[in-house]
Parts: sequence; C-alpha cells; structure tokens
Amino acid sequence: MHALRARNALTVRVPVVASWLWTVPALAWAQASPFMTGATALQTNILAWLTPIAVILVMALGAMAMANRMSWGWCIGAIIGIAIAFGAPQIVAWVRGMFGV
Repeated sequence: MHALRARNALTVRVPVVASWLWTVPALAWAQASPFMTGATALQTNILAWLTPIAVILVMALGAMAMANRMSWGWCIGAIIGIAIAFGAPQIVAWVRGMFGV
C-alpha cells in the first residue's frame, strides 16, 4: 500500500515539476533590455525630428528643380537618404533575417 501511495505522489509531482521547468525560461526572457528600450526611444526621437526636415528638404529640392538650379545627383541622394532613414527598421530586420540573428 505504501508503494502505491509513493507511485501516485510521483505521478502527480512529475507533471507539476515538468510544467514549472517549462515556464522558467519564459520568465527569464520576459525582461526587457535597457539597451533596446533606449535604442527604441532614440529611433522614435530621430524620426520625430526627421519628418519635418524631410518635408522641407523635398520642398526645397522641388523649388530648385523648378528653377533649374540643381544637380540631379542631389535629388537622388536625398531620395535614397530619406528611404534609408525611414526604412531603417525594415532594413535592420531584413539584414538580421539574412544572417539568422
């Protein structure tokens, strides 16, 4: 009878311990990185400043193009710069996906 009680207690404890061990890594990964928090705040701040600057830059390039006073290299450079600045999160995700990071 004593062996039966010990076996029943073991069959109850094993799933409980296994489920607890299964959730421990999830608790460890639940913490937010201070670096990622700061990087996200910096990215948001830069995009908030860059949005009106990009609008003014496009307006200035349009005015210079209408007056025929600009090199098209500047226009292409501005377009590529704006695309990189606003597409940075997607570019980083793409590069990280390429290298499996």
